[in-house]
Amino acid sequence: MSNHGELPELAAAVLQPGFVGTSAPDWVRRWLGAGLGGVALFARNVESPAQVAALTAQLRAENPDVIVAIDEEAGDVTRFESRLGSSRPGNLALGAIDDPELTEAVARDLGRELADAGITLDYAPDADVNNNPGNPVIGVRAFGSEPRLVARHTSAFIRGLQESGVAGCAKHFPGHGDTAVDSHHDVPVIDRRRADLEACELVPFRAAIAAGARAVMTGHLLVPAFDPVLPATLSPRILTGLLRQEFGFDGLIVTDGIEMQGVRRRYGLEGATVRALAAGVDAICVGGDHADEETAIRLRDAIVAAVRSGELSEERLRDAVRRVRELAAWTTRTQIATGARAIADAAATTEVAVLGSTIGFAAARKAVKVTVAGDGPLLPITGAPHVVEFAPPRNIAIGSETPWGVGDPLGELLPGTSTVRFSAGDLESLADPAAPVLAGVGERPLVLVVRDIHRHPWIERALRAVLDVRPDAIVVEMGIPVTVTGGVHIATHGATRALGRAAAELIAGVTVPEPAPQPIAA
Repeated sequence: MSNHGELPELAAAVLQPGFVGTSAPDWVRRWLGAGLGGVALFARNVESPAQVAALTAQLRAENPDVIVAIDEEAGDVTRFESRLGSSRPGNLALGAIDDPELTEAVARDLGRELADAGITLDYAPDADVNNNPGNPVIGVRAFGSEPRLVARHTSAFIRGLQESGVAGCAKHFPGHGDTAVDSHHDVPVIDRRRADLEACELVPFRAAIAAGARAVMTGHLLVPAFDPVLPATLSPRILTGLLRQEFGFDGLIVTDGIEMQGVRRRYGLEGATVRALAAGVDAICVGGDHADEETAIRLRDAIVAAVRSGELSEERLRDAVRRVRELAAWTTRTQIATGARAIADAAATTEVAVLGSTIGFAAARKAVKVTVAGDGPLLPITGAPHVVEFAPPRNIAIGSETPWGVGDPLGELLPGTSTVRFSAGDLESLADPAAPVLAGVGERPLVLVVRDIHRHPWIERALRAVLDVRPDAIVVEMGIPVTVTGGVHIATHGATRALGRAAAELIAGVTVPEPAPQPIAA
């Protein structure tokens, strides 16, 4: 017999809300005692590993089996190292190396770091096939544009994470790669035939399931071949029919941020939440600017009302709660077995230095590729260079606080290095965009740093104008290397801290065994 008095607790169990602050707010603690199943951590919650360990210890004091999730891709998108940039190379770089054993080792290293801080679910890896180079939101977050390559590295990443007791989460199902629209802002349409989707987008997700992925994240994507009306997050055909029944996935299905405009604009927060659960979702990720108790109350109450009205069956809600609890039990059991949470169990309060991932820096060096055209300049350079960084608009998935570039690490290796950064507003309206770029450079070595030249005409125009005057300039591409230009072209396949340092070492002719300890400031 149904007990409607349980409904608020069941509804809370399927929520994974974000919150503001580096310690657990009172409302989150209260909710954990009342059934809240998980929380989602973002950069705003992270100062250091010790601080995160203390935070997760606070959470577990209220609910020992709480799922603590983080959106840590260990690439350009990083939350755990957001203030310094990731000490790992990121997906595109790992795909460029194409050594699945190395990918697994990098993910295992990441998993240990997260597990020791008490984190149990990572919203990673990105399993999208980036087969549209104009994609504004995936790009270097994907392992590449070839489905089998993406599949083998997705599988390897999941194995590595889960060996450390952190659940992997393949995203964004059924595939966000072939789109020119960012689902943070609107609903992308993936207008491809089913046969094409089966041969491309779906390949990595099948591989992820075969590798034992504990979770899959939905994409706010309209895929007419499967459902011409509802985006994947809200589609029973895609989540229950395709993912559960055809693919046989029995783990946790979690939404991408339910506050994103890809679903919220049309259905509202409450409507999207209820529809997602009815479609087959088990957990609702709530991040962004809705990280407060009022939003959690709205969503919980909407779920309860939907069950009472019959819009959402109680059986479906209980099924979702069962999967949430199964994932929580798996992470607790696995982390204890692997000896994780060494920091978290001690609830460390002393600040620890962030050394960065040694294997991550080693992998980054393998990812950097150099192309020399004609009589291009030789590496390494002699003398302190002038570095010009062209900064495109920020991808919303990448934290605005996360640093990138080559100027800072080159300055550490070659004292006297100068760096300037230009945005579109500085250069795109100028008749001669080369003039401000070359001002005061003289005969010094010139390093030009770009991200995705092919997507930003103002960068390409400025770059070509500068190269007409200084064909000896070194071009460092920290995005997707579609356009190869300059006498020396260095492709890093991402803009992480590790990749920036690897490029700087190549330019300077200096290899640093590992970065100096850098405490993260509050």
